[in-house]
Amino acid sequence: MSHIHSHALPGNAKPGGTDASDKTHQDDALDADGLDRRNFLSCMAWVGTGLIWTMSGGIPSSSRLGAQAPKKGELFFMQISDSHIGFDKAANSDVTATLRAAIGKINAMPVQPAFMIHTGDISQLSKPSEFDTADQVLREARTEKTFFVPGEHDVGVDAGVSYLERYGKGTQRGQVGGGWYSFDHSGVHFIGLVNVLNLKAGGLGSLGAEQLEWIERDVKHLSSSTPIVVFAHVPLWSVYPEWGWGTDDGARALGYLKRFGSVTVLNGHIHQTMQKVEGNVSFHTALSTAFPQPRPGTAPSPGPMVVPAGQLRDVLGVREVHYLPSNRHLAVVDHTLSGNSPDAAFAAGEVAARAHGKMAAAGAITSVAATLGAGDVSIANFAFTPKIVKVSAGSKVSWRNDDDVPHKIQSSDNRFRGSPLLDTKGVYAVDFKESGEFPYFCSLHPTMQGKIVVTR
Repeated sequence: MSHIHSHALPGNAKPGGTDASDKTHQDDALDADGLDRRNFLSCMAWVGTGLIWTMSGGIPSSSRLGAQAPKKGELFFMQISDSHIGFDKAANSDVTATLRAAIGKINAMPVQPAFMIHTGDISQLSKPSEFDTADQVLREARTEKTFFVPGEHDVGVDAGVSYLERYGKGTQRGQVGGGWYSFDHSGVHFIGLVNVLNLKAGGLGSLGAEQLEWIERDVKHLSSSTPIVVFAHVPLWSVYPEWGWGTDDGARALGYLKRFGSVTVLNGHIHQTMQKVEGNVSFHTALSTAFPQPRPGTAPSPGPMVVPAGQLRDVLGVREVHYLPSNRHLAVVDHTLSGNSPDAAFAAGEVAARAHGKMAAAGAITSVAATLGAGDVSIANFAFTPKIVKVSAGSKVSWRNDDDVPHKIQSSDNRFRGSPLLDTKGVYAVDFKESGEFPYFCSLHPTMQGKIVVTR
């Protein structure tokens, strides 16, 4: 299946050069999630056909990938995302190998892209060794420059300190977090945003007031004809709020960009390709290089999805982005690592995930919570079980992570100390000495919420 996109954006100059300058524009508010419903156009695309679709004079046309070298004055760059180096569960036991395969696919192109962008979750547990491995593989790319933004897995241990030391040179350092920046390349203004710090209970991704004010200043001096490319980890539009797939203040950020004729937003996080065109804004989420997640609402919860043997590389991939100045359009093409369409593998994985969820709900799978003490909590299927725990004052409550992804316990009102990052089978305990209600959530997946009720 192919999806036709047409959007403006330009190109071709030397890679690199972070220019985090100070610039601005007035705030034109969009509706609640940043969308103009009258012009809404949304579709999901599972692209594995090896075609570049373009639009000229209202007529779509396509060309075989690799059949034509970029023309003079044409910019193209690559997006990779969600490498999760350190993950080793059933959905992919060797994520380093699939990242290396993605780099190999880029290196095999007849002409190398001007640069790459990585839209977050470089690592699984924010460990130095995981960042080291990712850096080693990325250095194998023939592309000279890579730009980064963090995912929640990259900042979960130390609020992004290690990430910023490694990848944040030349970026903005705010009072809360940091790491956002902008640069210009071939007439295009690129804006790298951070929306994975300071997540709240039940919330989506968040940019925060300081970063939003910086965006306003950053674009103030730009002509309205300047093409804008925004890249961040969590989508800036509400893909699926039930799973936390969106950014709660994304509408305000997009409001600052409303006067520009061409705005392209590139994201990762959801491990699948979705596209939407809304007025002057084109939204694109990307495949992962590590593992797929179910499409919205097709399984009981998000998270690493196991697909049939031999089909993993059908659902992993990279993205190629071209700009043709003569026609002022953007061509976005998603390559799977196998070259096959991902449709069948996604569908099969979702069927298996639904079946597993039904078995668990029916009690066919022994609850891992049963192996814990009374009043303790199991973390499984992106949920706390039981969701509400009642104990007497002086009791200890333990959480055990039985999911394939890390979680992190955080008090909603900072009344008890949060956990470190809990990998699979990790356990964390808290002594509750005082009575009261203690709501909490997972700071990596804030739609996961629970409560400890302590009685005298």
